[in-house]
Amino acid sequence: MARLTNLSRSVQDRVVLITGSGGGQGRATAHLFADEGAHVAVTDLGQSEVDAVVDEIRGAGGSAAGWVMDVANPDRVQLVINEIAQHFGGMDYLVNNAGISRPSRIDDEQYEDEWAISLEVLLTAHTRTIRAALPYLRKSDAARIVNIASTEGWGATKYGSPYTAAKHGVIGLTKSLAVELGREAITVNCICPGPIDTAMTAGFPEDDKAIFAKRRTALGRYAHPEEVAHGTLNFCLPASQYMTGAILPVDGGLLVKNA
Repeated sequence: MARLTNLSRSVQDRVVLITGSGGGQGRATAHLFADEGAHVAVTDLGQSEVDAVVDEIRGAGGSAAGWVMDVANPDRVQLVINEIAQHFGGMDYLVNNAGISRPSRIDDEQYEDEWAISLEVLLTAHTRTIRAALPYLRKSDAARIVNIASTEGWGATKYGSPYTAAKHGVIGLTKSLAVELGREAITVNCICPGPIDTAMTAGFPEDDKAIFAKRRTALGRYAHPEEVAHGTLNFCLPASQYMTGAILPVDGGLLVKNA
């Protein structure tokens, strides 16, 4: 059957860098892009985690290569992004997924340390990877940047001010760069996940998670990491070329539900 539309929904043979893809949501995102035919650059802090995801993708017939990269290390970020572009022959998509969660009361003795590392990893690192990747993205005919924020970027939770401030910042950064890079046809969008079953939430008591999800979300449950990954993929489709500056909650209806 002849197609009635012109824009492609395929990421086949596109090159995507996903930071923090050694586990959790990043791993699910790496798996999804690989399943859809993209060449996946897996990066994370640990060699074993990176190798495991690369092996999973290659074992399923996909294309992947891995690098150990701490997004808080400027020199390492620049080196790895250059190597990724050289290895795959370019770069089309950058997904800023790496993250940490360091709760702290405002009057805790170590608060300023928690503030500094949270802003470094959750916000400053986004600008670092974007700056390093930009020369390669500018050579792509479908350049996409997707920043992973959180529903904390829309609201707040007590004892989470470093995390919350950083995630608000990611939303602001996304909007500003969408305007700055728009005339170059580079789209910049943001995903705001709600409660997800990942290592970051694994330590929470299951009963507490169930109560929270039923009370706060419309769907009454935590998300599977792959469900969030599909939001990221949608922003990267060639057909999504007119979507930029968008902030997409993937939260099971958390933001629209009254408690």
